[in-house]
Amino acid sequence: MAIARYYRYRPWLAWMRAIKIIWFFAVFILSLKSDQWQNQEEQNKFKRATQLRQLLTRLGPTFIKVGQALSTRPDLIRKDYLDELIKLQDQLPAFDSALAYKIIETELERPISEIFSSLSSSPVAAASLGQVYRGRLMNGEEVAVKVQRPNLRPILTLDLYLMRWAAGWLAPWLPLNLGHDLTMIVDEFGTKLFEEIDYINEARNAEKFANNFRDDLQVKIPAIYWRYTNTHVLTLEWINGFKLTETNKIREAGLDPELIIQIGVTSGLQQLLEHGFFHADPHPGNLFAMPDGRMAYIDFGMMDQLNETTKESLVDALVHLVNKEYNELAKDFVKLGFLSSDTDIHPIVPALEAVLGDAIGKNVGNFNFKTITDQFSELMYEYPFRVPAKFALIIRSLVTQEGIALSLNQNFKILEVAYPYVARRLLTGESPQLRRRLLNLLFKDGRFQWSRLENLIAIARSDTNFDVLPTAQLGLQYLLSDESKFLRRQLALALTEDDRLHTEEVQRLWNLVKDDLKPTRLFNVAIGVLTEFSREGVAAILPKALKE
Repeated sequence: MAIARYYRYRPWLAWMRAIKIIWFFAVFILSLKSDQWQNQEEQNKFKRATQLRQLLTRLGPTFIKVGQALSTRPDLIRKDYLDELIKLQDQLPAFDSALAYKIIETELERPISEIFSSLSSSPVAAASLGQVYRGRLMNGEEVAVKVQRPNLRPILTLDLYLMRWAAGWLAPWLPLNLGHDLTMIVDEFGTKLFEEIDYINEARNAEKFANNFRDDLQVKIPAIYWRYTNTHVLTLEWINGFKLTETNKIREAGLDPELIIQIGVTSGLQQLLEHGFFHADPHPGNLFAMPDGRMAYIDFGMMDQLNETTKESLVDALVHLVNKEYNELAKDFVKLGFLSSDTDIHPIVPALEAVLGDAIGKNVGNFNFKTITDQFSELMYEYPFRVPAKFALIIRSLVTQEGIALSLNQNFKILEVAYPYVARRLLTGESPQLRRRLLNLLFKDGRFQWSRLENLIAIARSDTNFDVLPTAQLGLQYLLSDESKFLRRQLALALTEDDRLHTEEVQRLWNLVKDDLKPTRLFNVAIGVLTEFSREGVAAILPKALKE
C-alpha cells in the first residue's frame, strides 16, 4: 500500500519506466514476427534468444530474477532460449569495482587494507543483486565477499509496483484458476526480493540452514563472518567446488554425478518434509559439488518456511500419488490450497487419474515434473485449480532441482529418489504424525494392505544404508504402548483375514528383512524394549506406592 501511495503521487516515474519496458518488449516481439513473416524463425532462433537475455539484463535486477526463474523451466521454455537464460545465473555484467570497494569500506567502517590481506581486483561472479570478490582475511582464512549493487531498493520497488499493476489488469482476462492470486504471487515474489537484499537476514538464514544440516556429512554450508557482515556486505567462507552443470569437471575430479544428484534431491526433500525451511532459489549457480564428494549450498537470500500441517500434507500427497489414490489426492489438493474447500472433487478425480496415471505409468520411475507440468496445465483450464502464492516457490524449487538433475543425467526420475526417502521416513519416523500416516497407508477400508508394507520395505531397502532393525525396534515399542491398542487388534484381524492365516504374506515380509534381523540382534532389541517398558512401569507405579 505504501509503495502504491508513493507512485500515485509520482505517476511520471511509473509511466517513464513502463514506457521503457513496453518499448523493449515491443521491439523483441516485432523481431519475432518479422522472422515469422520472412520464414527465418529457425535461422534466427539463437539470435532472438540472445536478444531476450540482453533485454532482461538491460531492464535490470527485477527482470533478471524473472529470467532466472524461467531458466529452470524446460517445460515452458524452448532449449535455445533456455541455454541463453541460464547465463543470467552467473554471467551478468558487473558494476565498477571502485564503487564496490567504497561500499565495503562504508558499510564495515574500516579501510579494506585493515580487513583483508588480499582482495580480488575484479569480481569472481556477478549476480542480479550483487557481486562476489575472493579475499583472504588477516588470519589467512579464505573468504567470499558479497557486495550489493547500489540503489537496488528504488529499482525493485518501481518494477514490482508495475508488475502488480499489470497482474491486476491481466487477472480478469485470464481463466479463473490462472488469474486467481496472480497479484498475491507478485507480492510473494516481491517480499522475497526485499528479504534477499538484506544481507543480515541472509546470514541468519545461512546459520539456520547450517544448523538443520549439522549432522549431515554430505551437505556443506559456508560459515558466516559476522564481524565483516552488514546489510549490504556479506563475508562468508570460500567454497571450492564445481557448479552442478559442469558435468565434465565433476567426473574429472573423480566424483559420481549420480551420487551428487541423490544428495541434492534428498537434501531438498529434507528441507521440505523435515525441516520446513527450504532454499527457494537452488539454481546451478548456487549449488556446488565439492572435491570431497559433498554438495555445498550458497546464497541464502531467498528462503521460505513451511508449517507442520503443510509438511504432513505433502507427505500424504506423495504417498497417495504413488499409490494412485486419486480421491485422497484430490482431498490433499484441497488441504494444500490448490482447490477451494467448497469444490466438488468428484468430477476432478477421474481427470487426475487420466493425467497423473498416464504420467506415472506402470511405475514411479516414469514420473517427472516436466511431464506433469505439460499435462497439468490443461487441467487448470478445465477445473478450478490454482497455485497458492506460498506454493509458487516450492514448485519452483522442486522443478529447479529436477532440472539440475536432468542436466547431469537425462534419464533422471525424481520419484525414484523421492519415494524411497519418504518410505524410509515413514518406516523410521518417531513422531506420532508419521506413525499415523504409516497406519493410514497400511490400512485401507479397515483391511491391512500387505503389498504396501512389502513395497515400502523393498523400496526403503533399495538404499544400501537403510537398516530395518531400528524400524523393528520402534514398531515393537509402539505395539507395547497404550497408544496402539487398536493397532494390536487390527493386526490380529489382518493375520486371520478372509478366514485364513496369512502365513504366505508374513513369509514374504520375513524374506525381505531376515538379513537385517539376525536372531541375536533381534533378541537384544527385544530385551532393550522390554527393559525400557519395565522401567516406565516402575516409574509410573512407584509414586503411587510411596503415597500409600
